[in-house]
Amino acid sequence: MTDPAGDAPTTATFNILFVCTGNTCRSAMAEGIARRELEERGWRHVRVASAGLSARDGDSAAGNAVAVAQRHGVELDTHRTRALTPDLLERADLVLAMSPGHLDAVRRFGAGEKAALLSSFAAGDDPRARGVRDPFGGPVQAYENTYAELRRLIGGALDRLAPILHP
Repeated sequence: MTDPAGDAPTTATFNILFVCTGNTCRSAMAEGIARRELEERGWRHVRVASAGLSARDGDSAAGNAVAVAQRHGVELDTHRTRALTPDLLERADLVLAMSPGHLDAVRRFGAGEKAALLSSFAAGDDPRARGVRDPFGGPVQAYENTYAELRRLIGGALDRLAPILHP
């Protein structure tokens, strides 16, 4: 994927979808981090959402994810999980998967070339990039590590999008 947005005008809404397994940890934190980063950058024309390949609609984010995000000023208290649907994929301009397995699944689900591995996309399509480690069920420190990694990767992904999306 070399041109993440094609010729989309900067006045159009650009939709980014983060995908993981259950939408309780990684993709939920990614959505919250991205929302805050977009607000700080003043990118009001970019929307973010998240979903899970095996998510059950309506569950809360994992307690440790909520606590860690809150410690960094990101609110996940109102996050509710949702399953990945064809409609969500259709509305997304860019789908960022947390692991190579998630990427394969969203491509099979119909995302095609608008899907990428978050770590690879943030690094300019580096084929050596690995997925984001899943902290689910782990100690708070695992969630802290994942949060820090997501923050770095999302910053990189938005920096990569800046030439075409900066207002």
